[in-house]
Amino acid sequence: MEAMGMTDSAQTPLPEGGTILGFPLRGFGFFTSLLLAFASAFFAFFASTTVAIFVLLAWKLAGHDHVDFTASYRWVGFPAFVVVLLVALPLFAMLWVRAKLRQ
Repeated sequence: MEAMGMTDSAQTPLPEGGTILGFPLRGFGFFTSLLLAFASAFFAFFASTTVAIFVLLAWKLAGHDHVDFTASYRWVGFPAFVVVLLVALPLFAMLWVRAKLRQ
């Protein structure tokens, strides 16, 4: 009987606003929402640029002479940053407005 009581007390209630990867999607302030939008865009930039650099490195190792590694920033990293930012800003703005309306 004691073990049953211990497991019940260890459980935490789920957040009401839903979660993404365990992070609650409720109660963000304005600056927190902006920070999360830009942080996700920076993460997308660095992740896609890293993958593009390694793809270009493999292309160069395959025997191609001139490989311009700045193309990974220009044609992969920056567009990924812009796309994620254009998706994340309205998403986090909507979450912020929804939190303000519930108060």
